[in-house]
Amino acid sequence: MGLFSKILNSLGFGSKAHAEEAAPTGTPTTAPTPSAPTAPAAPATGQVDVVGKLEGLAARHPEKLNWRTSIVDLLKLLDLDSSLQARKELASELGCPPEKMGDSAQMNMWLHKTVLQKLAENGGNVPPELLH
Repeated sequence: MGLFSKILNSLGFGSKAHAEEAAPTGTPTTAPTPSAPTAPAAPATGQVDVVGKLEGLAARHPEKLNWRTSIVDLLKLLDLDSSLQARKELASELGCPPEKMGDSAQMNMWLHKTVLQKLAENGGNVPPELLH
């Protein structure tokens, strides 16, 4: 499993997480959810509130992390490996341009923006100001 998949899982992306959010525990649904992915569900309820989840994690985290601008802090907040090697692997996984890979600061900025964009592409509700 790639690091981006771990980010998605940590934030509750995926059919299992969506099904748990859509149906309260112990309440059966009338639709055949095991055979149908989350796409048939109403899009508004199927979106993951990325900012809400991250703010909630940040409020309970012992360190003050600036996940809104730092990929290192974002990964730490999700309890994932934030080492340079892990970030390089994530950058490669997401297609970082080679010229940015050689400069860790440029790579980190690219990576932070790209991770948030990919979260939005995968159904995450990410405000536009975090995508620029």
